[in-house]
Amino acid sequence: SPVLFPIVGTLKADTFYYGNQAYGLGRHGFAREMEFKASIQNDQSITFMLESTEETLIRYPFDFKLDIKYELSGNRLMVTYHVSNTGTVPMYFSIGGHPAFKVPLVAGNNYNDYYLEFNKLEKAGKWPISKDGLIEATPVELLNNTGRLPLTKELFENDALVFKGLSSNDVTLKTHKDEHGLSFDFTGFPYLGIWAAKNADFVCIEPWCGIADSVNTDQQLVNKEGIQQLQPGKNFERTWSVTMF
Repeated sequence: SPVLFPIVGTLKADTFYYGNQAYGLGRHGFAREMEFKASIQNDQSITFMLESTEETLIRYPFDFKLDIKYELSGNRLMVTYHVSNTGTVPMYFSIGGHPAFKVPLVAGNNYNDYYLEFNKLEKAGKWPISKDGLIEATPVELLNNTGRLPLTKELFENDALVFKGLSSNDVTLKTHKDEHGLSFDFTGFPYLGIWAAKNADFVCIEPWCGIADSVNTDQQLVNKEGIQQLQPGKNFERTWSVTMF
């Protein structure tokens, strides 16, 4: 379940511009490749911390502190991202999750027995991803006044399903075969990705505050779609959660 920070998705040519200087970042940023420190731990929760370094400043010119708290409460897992701007200038960033869930959840079921059900009816298209990992300019119709998305492995043949501005803030993975599933709350995340690797027995439900560059991007970080701006000394916090049943 890697964290996507300080960008979500792919930059055009793996490059952004800030202050007339070019910076290189690979897909989903560098946090998922780095070692966090366990800063707070008890029987119900653990918090991991990552701070900017001389190395990160070469690739991303902002001082930051990122805390990720994992907390168990009964059959619910809550994951909180807490971003602090420890620098002296406004910080521009994106952050998101990439949790994967085994499908089928119960032995004896098949992948195609499962579906995703949003908590509100949706009229939303998916935003296609180009061969370079960028968001195309026009969505393709997918959810047409429905809240249900049947799972098939063919669904992800052309990369992730990317949604913008859904009415829902919760999606449930379930099946008619038994009573077990999970509910995923993504309140406060304006973008959602749903993805699985080719022929893989899992599905990723990905809450994002940020999105890959569009094919029409000017590559200026301050103009990037979905970018978050955080003033010096200020904090940003979002929580997603999953409840098993």
